[in-house]
Amino acid sequence: MAGPRLSVSVDRFPIDGVFSISRGSRTESVVVVAEIRDGAHVGRGECTPYARYGESVDGVRADIEAYAGKIAAGLDRDGLIAEMPAGAARNALDCALWDLAAKKAGTSVAALVGVTPKPVETAFTISLADPATMAEHTAKAAHRPLLKIKLGGEGDPERLAAVRKAAPNATLIVDANEAWTASLYETNMRAAQDARVALVEQPLPADADEALRTLPRPVTVCADESCHDRHGLDALVGKYDAINIKLDKTGGLTEALALAHAARSLRFKVMVGCMLASSLAMAPAMLVAAGADFVDLDGPLLLKEDRVPGLRYEGSIAYPPEPALWG
Repeated sequence: MAGPRLSVSVDRFPIDGVFSISRGSRTESVVVVAEIRDGAHVGRGECTPYARYGESVDGVRADIEAYAGKIAAGLDRDGLIAEMPAGAARNALDCALWDLAAKKAGTSVAALVGVTPKPVETAFTISLADPATMAEHTAKAAHRPLLKIKLGGEGDPERLAAVRKAAPNATLIVDANEAWTASLYETNMRAAQDARVALVEQPLPADADEALRTLPRPVTVCADESCHDRHGLDALVGKYDAINIKLDKTGGLTEALALAHAARSLRFKVMVGCMLASSLAMAPAMLVAAGADFVDLDGPLLLKEDRVPGLRYEGSIAYPPEPALWG
């Protein structure tokens, strides 16, 4: 009898407008999907290759396809984690294996991992631009309770002031995407404090974040590019107050859940984030989000069109996935 069959595809989702961060702009999200078929049951997982981590669409697709024989031979999640490094390719395979296991067992992934899924409030992202443009975009989203503001280093105090004026009642979290320098840090951090920002994500480059040990942190500072999986988590103690867990960094749901538990034991706050992707990528992250302090799973809200079926969003509330989507 033939074993499970792996297939890989690439999907493209136009972005609703332009998505800009300190490293550049995009008008399209390109994702890679792993599908594992075992008899009548199919499991799927989606990942987003990220150039910041040396990934490409072609490379990630090839990395996944290279595991077709091992998947057919019965490679399980533990074996996958032991053999394959963390990253987007492993995320797609790990989530597909979870989805397949739940469907074969006639239950949910939530039941298999012992998590009670629940609706969560997600941030909504405002892309990096000049202060006036960011204020205009923020005003349109000011009804949302939680906004995530992309920053760029120079000029961030003006951006923060403009955004806060446009959304006086929203909770703000900001993401510098490694764009601050040690010389800009204290000025920009004071501006964040003045704007009543709740969290500053990855202010300094990952290879220069040792400075955070001695710099003031009047606002919660969250590691993103500096935190991938449990490896190296201890080294973040004293530099960061929180970590951002993304399944494309951890290499799947399995490690994401373990990382969340380990982070809690070290007294880090937990944020659950995403790359710019469809509901298929958000669905497994919802299980980690159930216990998070901050949730940023707005990827589908930034696309012109999502998958059908997709996650259900009511305003900024994201609901757990239906089995037809994942899990």
